[in-house]
Amino acid sequence: MTMDCPPLLPVSVPRRTALLGALGALLLPATTTQAAAKAGHAAKTPAASVWPRALAVPGGVARISLGATPTRPQAFAGDVPLLVLGDAKGWTALVGIPLSTAPGEAAIRVQDAGGPPRDIVYTVAPKHYVEQRLTVAPRTVDLSAPDQARYEREHTHIANVMATFSEPLPTANALRMIAPVAGRRSSSFGLRRIFNGQPRNPHSGMDIAAAQGTPVHAPLPGKVIDTGDYFFNGNTVWLDHGGGLISMVCHLSSIAVQVGDVVPTAAVLGAVGATGRATGPHLHWGVVLNRTMVDPALFLEKA
Repeated sequence: MTMDCPPLLPVSVPRRTALLGALGALLLPATTTQAAAKAGHAAKTPAASVWPRALAVPGGVARISLGATPTRPQAFAGDVPLLVLGDAKGWTALVGIPLSTAPGEAAIRVQDAGGPPRDIVYTVAPKHYVEQRLTVAPRTVDLSAPDQARYEREHTHIANVMATFSEPLPTANALRMIAPVAGRRSSSFGLRRIFNGQPRNPHSGMDIAAAQGTPVHAPLPGKVIDTGDYFFNGNTVWLDHGGGLISMVCHLSSIAVQVGDVVPTAAVLGAVGATGRATGPHLHWGVVLNRTMVDPALFLEKA
């Protein structure tokens, strides 16, 4: 029923080896085991009323205290700006951790107004994601030259979409999302597939089973920054929520918004479909934080 919308930044796909995840999702449903971080600034899990929930693992979100300063500091993971929320009594950086991150120490760079830059170290804990090993016909995982060329063009375009960092920033108490549709999750974030002995990109979002034509809703208020029909993702809408927090909904049968629209939570973005590389109607929902695909479940009240 589902396909894998591959992470489009920063992972690159070798020629003729792009992933078709639909077969894997049909054969084995995903389950995951969570491991919470136990050290560093990210170790303190916030109260249940704070979103996103802290889970400093690959594919998760770290919440890092920056201390109290009169003005909002800037924070970076490498050269990528981070979302910093709070007030003069205390600031917090939200860090999306790439699925490819190795467990161990990581650091962000903080720049306070008028002061020297400083590094804050935190710990990324290990997390086990379910793995599928599948043997399939080569044609189901190898792209033709024209399809590969199309994918590479879209890869570059979507990388630019994911790099959006806009203001105004969202507020710290307004990051709890709603699921775009109700339904059974038919494939899990982080599911790792190995086709014919060769690893492929892990599943970078949440798949939700829903009937063809079911309305798809905005998980948070946002601005539509991109729509399109993509090779893997099919009809897709991208919403900018500010500060590098972005969401996407894929495989739509129709799109009900256009670039530039500003929509409230629960606004209809389109309808469930099976466009792109999909074997049946469902919604693929992705959440981006600092250009990194992270687990959407961390933004939901009920994971």
